[in-house]
Amino acid sequence: MFTSQTSMQTSSFQDSIDVEEKDTDYDNEEMGYNQKIQLNCYYTIYLYQGTSLTLVDSSLPVEAEPELRCYISRRLSKGALLGGMGNIAAVELSVPEAAVGCYCCLLEQERSPEQPDADGNGYVICLMGGSEKGLNLFRLELDKYVQGLQSSLQTPELVNLETEIRPYLSMWYEESVMHIHRVVQMVQGSISFLLHAALSHIHVEVTNADDRTKADVARFIKAASLQGLVQEDTTTASLYKASEALTDLVIDCSTSPPTLSNTVSNRFCDDWIQAFLNAAERCNPFLLRQILENFKLKAIQDMNSLKRFIRQAESSHYALFRCCQFLQGCGNGDVLLQNAHAEHRDIPEACSIIRVLDEFLSEQQAQG
Repeated sequence: MFTSQTSMQTSSFQDSIDVEEKDTDYDNEEMGYNQKIQLNCYYTIYLYQGTSLTLVDSSLPVEAEPELRCYISRRLSKGALLGGMGNIAAVELSVPEAAVGCYCCLLEQERSPEQPDADGNGYVICLMGGSEKGLNLFRLELDKYVQGLQSSLQTPELVNLETEIRPYLSMWYEESVMHIHRVVQMVQGSISFLLHAALSHIHVEVTNADDRTKADVARFIKAASLQGLVQEDTTTASLYKASEALTDLVIDCSTSPPTLSNTVSNRFCDDWIQAFLNAAERCNPFLLRQILENFKLKAIQDMNSLKRFIRQAESSHYALFRCCQFLQGCGNGDVLLQNAHAEHRDIPEACSIIRVLDEFLSEQQAQG
């Protein structure tokens, strides 16, 4: 039984990690990625008044901008662009890629007392690059980045176009998409420590680094965490973490590569290292994000499996045996039990089983 279950876990893990072979949307050549070629990315901003679009600025080729304007006009006429909500689609334009992913968002202007009914007036921001599927992986980051432009658009006649707006829009790809790539490139094989910290609610402190690096690491940890995706009480999880005397992970950037202190990982996180390094070497941030999402999905699947085994173990010794086998085979037992402690804290029967599993895992770690 143990051999069969371990084999199934290995197969499931391999399916999760083999993004490159299964999904051609992230293929290196198709998306224009390799170690020497940078993805072409573009931006365009329009003034939207009533039903008319007026070009404010664009990095698109001259022949491509009217095509984009026609596309945006159609979307607006159908009511497909709602204020403050980004929309992503594939758009065919006269650019080398022919079809590119296009994120567009309508930022409505604040109503003035003189124009209380000025609905629909504002600016349409378009960010283009990669594929539709690739940009969808960064929808939240793109939403936040575009919202960061709101205050700059309140200036009369946009006199700050060259000093603020254009530089800001020109950096959308670097700031909204490339942060995961920068973190993996920075820590290399130590990425497993960050993955484990994200799953374990461990705070990560970055020292001797600029603000951008600190922000990159914070965003990576947030993207890799399961907060909001699993049912858990983070306060309880933090208390359990404290009882285990886990300390903050420290990344000291005064050296190159950075020096990491208080590092903790496990076999589950270690197994993902090579996938992250391969995608980073190919300069493919979309593939990196998909690997990160698959990492989280596999962790959630394992958490759900353990919960099922725990419920069964309340009335079956054989199910308890399967719990032990599962924890031994998955390589992520410490994280799974931390989550189980938090989720089952008010269920005495489950708590008793988890204590047994804790003892089993401790014995296995002592032997290993």
